[in-house]
Amino acid sequence: MKFEHFALNVSDATSAARWYEEHLGLRIVKKMEESPFMTFLADDSGTVMIEIYSNPKGETLEFEKLHPLAVHLALVSENPTADKKRLIAAGATEFSDDILPDKSHLVMLRDPWGVCLQLCKRTTPMI
Repeated sequence: MKFEHFALNVSDATSAARWYEEHLGLRIVKKMEESPFMTFLADDSGTVMIEIYSNPKGETLEFEKLHPLAVHLALVSENPTADKKRLIAAGATEFSDDILPDKSHLVMLRDPWGVCLQLCKRTTPMI
């Protein structure tokens, strides 16, 4: 099997999907203009997607209260420091900025809805 998508139920799917498109460079694959405002966004490989929606039938987690190790979206970044600054200017907040013993650089941010985003520049890429 292979992944089709990972879904997030957020309080304002329309704004969140727009933010992910504008600031993370994700591409809209499919979008619903009415409730629950499902939007499927693909990364630049076109093989990995997330779905962002606002569905009152399901629980909307209080992402800002969850530790990043509970759930986060990890994204490859060629320059985590520059991407961190750019995303903070766009409304994200910083949680941590770490250089691992192998010199990998991992930055943990929260998007404006509290969802944790990990920016990864690994010494040995995982994919």
